[in-house]
Amino acid sequence: MEVINDLLNYNGLKIVQNTNWFSFSIDSVLLANFVKVNNKQKIIDFCSGNAPIPLFLSTKISGKIIGVELQKEVYDLALKSIKINKLEDRIEILNEDVRKLADMYETDTFDLITCNPPYFKVKTDSNTNFNTIKSIARHELYLNLDDIFKCAKKLLKNNGRIAMVHRTDRLIDIITCMKENNIEPKRMQFVYPFKNSKSNLVLIEGAKNGQSGLILEKNIIVHSEDGSYTDYVKKVFNGGDINEN
Repeated sequence: MEVINDLLNYNGLKIVQNTNWFSFSIDSVLLANFVKVNNKQKIIDFCSGNAPIPLFLSTKISGKIIGVELQKEVYDLALKSIKINKLEDRIEILNEDVRKLADMYETDTFDLITCNPPYFKVKTDSNTNFNTIKSIARHELYLNLDDIFKCAKKLLKNNGRIAMVHRTDRLIDIITCMKENNIEPKRMQFVYPFKNSKSNLVLIEGAKNGQSGLILEKNIIVHSEDGSYTDYVKKVFNGGDINEN
């Protein structure tokens, strides 16, 4: 079922979602908060879904943002979200395969790539969801880490950045793929559901042809002991400074 929801407390923005597929999650909010943006950057968002990250970023910069979404049904939701917020002149969504972007754009085109990709490898025993739209969004059926960083290697300007949110248990895979494509990890932040739990998400940013040197940002704790959101997460949900860590 298609619904229109508030985009948290971000300047009264709305987002169009389909409850039969998936809704945007805290992953997208945290990535938009993690990444450092300014009006001079040319920005593209891979795996945009129904466009939460471009919408979040539009509240922080006045420049144009390009989003890329493979699935036509989800792309259509993104278009509706952009239209309902009257952001057609600020956000452009492409119904394209990320793997084809290297043929669509010149080398060294973008300053920043953001990406909330499919998290799970596909194995012979993978329990992919019977819902095709969910399966493509969650599993590396059409796009994997190597695909993402190969494309980033071409599209990013020298020292341009790619910022990603992913499962912590895929961190070694992420760093390996970054290194293989001349992208140097520069910043990283771990996310924990609770103070005493194991990290389940990681935010990571790398620079094309960057020099070695990694900054480890302060850990993010999502929930307090009583299950409520921590003050930090509440601030993020309320449109807190996107560059404040």
